Amino acid sequence: MTSQTITAAAAGSWTLGDLTVRRIGFGAMRLAQTGPALVSGAVPRDRAQALGVLRRAVELGVNHIDTAAFYFSPLRSANELINRALAPYPEDLVIATKVGQPRDPSGAWLPHAGPDRLRGLVEENLRQLGRDHLDLVNLRVVGAGSVAERFGALAELRTAGLVRHLGLSNVLPHHLDEAQAIAPVVCVQNMYGLGVRPEQDAFVGLCRARGVAFVPFYAIAADGRQHGAAGRGEHPAVVEVARAHGVSPAQVRIAWTLHRGPHVLAIPGTGDPAHLAANVAAGALRLSAAELDRLDALHRAGAESTDWGTGSTARGTGSTG
Repeated sequence: MTSQTITAAAAGSWTLGDLTVRRIGFGAMRLAQTGPALVSGAVPRDRAQALGVLRRAVELGVNHIDTAAFYFSPLRSANELINRALAPYPEDLVIATKVGQPRDPSGAWLPHAGPDRLRGLVEENLRQLGRDHLDLVNLRVVGAGSVAERFGALAELRTAGLVRHLGLSNVLPHHLDEAQAIAPVVCVQNMYGLGVRPEQDAFVGLCRARGVAFVPFYAIAADGRQHGAAGRGEHPAVVEVARAHGVSPAQVRIAWTLHRGPHVLAIPGTGDPAHLAANVAAGALRLSAAELDRLDALHRAGAESTDWGTGSTARGTGSTG
């Protein structure tokens, strides 16, 4: 598979409300810094490289970018980089952001925002992105408690025209029930990937039945695999499938994610142009029924939580949405 010639169109598309996006998108979490995302002390990414990756993503047909105001490091803000690289924005570009738990300027997490603070967080994203409205805002949830008041506050902002569509992040099925009783929900964004939270499979199916997009973060499971390399922690089955197609294990993981249903949207992120091209190219990778059966069995076993080089667990070392 020649990644340089493949665009995001190869993955197909899905509709978020009235907005059509290609199923391979771009996650901006790693854009502001190198190393693990949202970790204090990380090195800010080269600005020119970050801007170049964003512009190249659009050139490759990506029209769905996932970001947040709390994606920042010293000197760099993902939203500011997106604004600088892509404004004036292409008409078909959909920028999804999330609000719910902000970080202070030092990077420390602040208490979860109540309904009265959500408008300020939405306006912060508007300012940073240079927009008069946001295409999609996901409410980021922590815990199993009710989302009614906070989602209701976002629904009011939708009615006011500040937000076009609403989604949920880091949620349970009952949160979707609760939110849909208040306003339309176009997507659910949860941690999910090959061998990562296989208990989410039923939720993925529920979203499909309701016409709600499922947008996994953590689709390339462990931190060392975020860049497309077959590290010591990669499972032999993933490596063998990758070799059979002449691709990287990370591309197999993205392709497997897309095979979970037409409503599943991948948002792998990177600050490296070569990895970007490989991630986009994964949308053209078609796995055979036998390969999918093998990978599905691996997924159901939850086997990918094991570091196959050391025997230690790898789950939980990657990014958070």
